[in-house]
Amino acid sequence: MSASVLYDHPGPRARLRNRVLSVVVAALLLAGAYWVYRAFDAKGQWDWKKWQPFFQEMPTAGGPPVNVWADYIVPGLIGTLSAAATAMVLALAFGLVFSVARLSEHRWVRVPAGMVVEFFRAVPLLLMIFFLVYGGYYVFGTAVPAFWAVVIGLTLYNGSVLAEAFRAGIRAVPGGQSEAAYSLGLTKSQVMRLILIPQAARSMLPVIVSQLVVVLKDTALGYIVAYSELMLEGSKIYANYSNPIPVFLVLAAIYILINATLTLIAHLLERRANRRGVATPAARLGAANAAASGLGGGGGA
Repeated sequence: MSASVLYDHPGPRARLRNRVLSVVVAALLLAGAYWVYRAFDAKGQWDWKKWQPFFQEMPTAGGPPVNVWADYIVPGLIGTLSAAATAMVLALAFGLVFSVARLSEHRWVRVPAGMVVEFFRAVPLLLMIFFLVYGGYYVFGTAVPAFWAVVIGLTLYNGSVLAEAFRAGIRAVPGGQSEAAYSLGLTKSQVMRLILIPQAARSMLPVIVSQLVVVLKDTALGYIVAYSELMLEGSKIYANYSNPIPVFLVLAAIYILINATLTLIAHLLERRANRRGVATPAARLGAANAAASGLGGGGGA
C-alpha cells in the first residue's frame, strides 16, 4: 500500500514521454562525443605517434629505450596508492576519534575537538601540504618528506570531514536504541562502541566511500611538492614525447578504474553486511544485552 502511495506507475503517455526524452538525451550525448572526437582529430590528437609510447618501447636521447608503463606509470601508481591507502586509514581513525570527542559531555573535550575539526576543514589542503614541506624546514629546521607531507595533509583535511560525517551519522541513530542500551546497564563508551558507531558507519557508508575517493584523487596534489605519484610521473611522459592529451586521457582512465573498484568493494561489503544482518538494531541490542549480562556476572562475583 505504501508503494502505491509513494510511487504511481506511469501511464501510456508518460511512458511514451520518457522514451522520447531518453532518445533525445542519448542523441545529445552521442553528438557531444562525436564533436569531441572531431575536435581532437582536427588537432591530431589521435595520431599514432602520440599514442605510440603506450604500446611499445620508445628510444631516448642518449639512453636505453623506455617503457612508459614500467618506468613511469606503474611507479607513479604505486606512489599514489601508497599515499592514498595510508591517508585513508589515518583519516578514518582521525574522523572516528574526533567525532566521538565532539559528542562528549565534557566541554573541555568537546570544544577543543570542535576547534581542531573546524580549523582543518577551513584550511586549503594545498596550503597544509606546502606548510608541512616548507614550513617544517624554515620553522623547525627539518624537512618533512614529500610522502608524509601529502599523507598528513590528506589525513587532517579528510579526517575532519569524516569526523563531521560520523557525528551526523551517530546523531541520526534513533535515541530509543541508546535508552534501551542504558537500561541494560551499559556505560556510555559501550553504547557508543556497540550501538551507535556500527550503525552510523553503515548508514554513512556512501559518504565515507565518497570521501575516500576524494583522498585518492587529492594525492595528485603531491605533484606540487615533487612527490612521485601518478600525475608527476605522467608529466615526464608528455615532457619527453609532447603528447599531453593522450597522457591525461590514460591517467584519467586509471583514476576512474581505481575509484570504480573502490566503490564496488564498498557495495559488496554493504550487501554482505545486509545479508548477514550485521549492524541491525536487533543484532546490536543483542550484543549489548550479552555485554550487560557479562558485566552483571562480573559484578556479582
